[in-house]
Amino acid sequence: MTKYIFVTGGVTSSLGKGIISASLAKLLQERSYKVTIQKLDPYINIDPGTLNPYEHGECYVTEDGAETDLDLGHYERFLNTPTSQENNVTTGRIYQTVINKEREGAYLGKTVQVIPHITDEIKRRVMLLGKKGEFDIVITEVGGTVGDIESLPYLEALRQLRRELGVENCLNVHLTLIPYLSAAKELKTKPTQHSVKELLQAGIQPDILVCRTEKPLNKELKQKLALFCNVDQKSVIEAIDAKTIYDVPLLMLKEKLDIRVLKKLKLKTSQNVDLTAWKEFLGRLKNPTHEINIGLIGKYNELPDAYKSIYESFVHSGASNECKVNVLPIHSERLESDDIESYFKSLDGILVAPGFGERGIEGKIRAIKYVRENKMPFFGICLGMQCAVVEFARNVLKMNKAASTEVNAKTNYPVIDLMEEQKSIKTKGGTMRLGSYKCKLEKGSLAYKAYGRSEISERHRHRFEFNNKYIEDFKSAGMNMSGINPITELVEIIELRDHPFFLGVQFHPELKSTVERPHPLFVAFVKATLKNKLNEKA
Repeated sequence: MTKYIFVTGGVTSSLGKGIISASLAKLLQERSYKVTIQKLDPYINIDPGTLNPYEHGECYVTEDGAETDLDLGHYERFLNTPTSQENNVTTGRIYQTVINKEREGAYLGKTVQVIPHITDEIKRRVMLLGKKGEFDIVITEVGGTVGDIESLPYLEALRQLRRELGVENCLNVHLTLIPYLSAAKELKTKPTQHSVKELLQAGIQPDILVCRTEKPLNKELKQKLALFCNVDQKSVIEAIDAKTIYDVPLLMLKEKLDIRVLKKLKLKTSQNVDLTAWKEFLGRLKNPTHEINIGLIGKYNELPDAYKSIYESFVHSGASNECKVNVLPIHSERLESDDIESYFKSLDGILVAPGFGERGIEGKIRAIKYVRENKMPFFGICLGMQCAVVEFARNVLKMNKAASTEVNAKTNYPVIDLMEEQKSIKTKGGTMRLGSYKCKLEKGSLAYKAYGRSEISERHRHRFEFNNKYIEDFKSAGMNMSGINPITELVEIIELRDHPFFLGVQFHPELKSTVERPHPLFVAFVKATLKNKLNEKA
């Protein structure tokens, strides 16, 4: 029977439930258990696809085209296995399903209520992955904080599941905060006691406490927490602040979190944990032999989580090249009027990030013109690629005021245009070109050399594309279309010849970079940027 682990959070948000869940899953995976993780999000949106990045960070896209919470990115990066539609459940999706069933007459005239109808749907969703028979353990991260009104139906569903499945098949890991008061010079357990009290009021007794702290927990503190929170002392786990999220699996291994979980679920603990590859990655990450500065030109730089997967991809690719990558965020709106030289003089390369809308577009185009003319390595993703096309059209092909029709619907040179199948779509949610599509690479191209093969598959999230009417104009002027969708002939990758590294992609490579498999394009970009820097110094 599939075992279920529920990870809840208390005291405050942003404690790192996703990282703890992913770290625990990694340790269990290394013990030869088949593990997956899902996220329950309490907000009423159907998915984060229509949310502003400032509201919820980046929207992560799965292979099957689900727009999901960014925590699914952590799950994939740690476990090196893809997630799907079923790994992210929102309150909006729960209520939409129940209401649709009510309209169909599925409830036979009964009054539809939170209990049992909403909680039954939550339980059904939670157990979908387990019923596939593919996993030994399903870890479910419950979004929000215990005590939130939005989370109450989820906690009630978990209480019911615990009763139905039995304590040997279902356990609760509660992540909480032990704040340090510098004036008193001591750690305080009272917030955790209150958090556990809230959980108990919902009918859930935590089995394991994972305590975020900036100072080590001594034996007396652990004894106190165990006594007041009604858990055994060995189940009070210290989660001290780490220098990098990739240290957390090793810290949890040291604290024997995985062993405590397996013993409570009556599962074998004989298989040793082999984190050799993980430790080698950390060794390269913490002991680089070189260093480069990459400018991240974006529109949502105030919130780093808006580009979370890009930042993590640079961590992976930097470690692969034994190079520390300093990512310096630069707001594209400032580049519309400020002196670009002052921003770029300390940079070794730039990445122009994805985004939507007109704001900051001209700043991105100015930045691309600068790096194209000054032979600075460039990597453009989605909108970043589209801006590179517009810049080239204006300044090389002399197509005055060339633009994307997203920005200027009346341009005489619509080098980027709305995809044909998107023109009849009126609603926003879940209607973009989403998920994994194939791409054929031109032999000998930058992309081909990076991937080492001629056919790839990458994830997409866009509505606009390169206008194929202009392909020959661009080719004749030196821009190469090195990646093409074999079915739709959509241009997926552009490159410039006679440049240290100039490459733009319509897809989102950052969504497939993991610790064990850094994305080839990020690895190639970092390698080329480092080589260019060293050549300039020589």
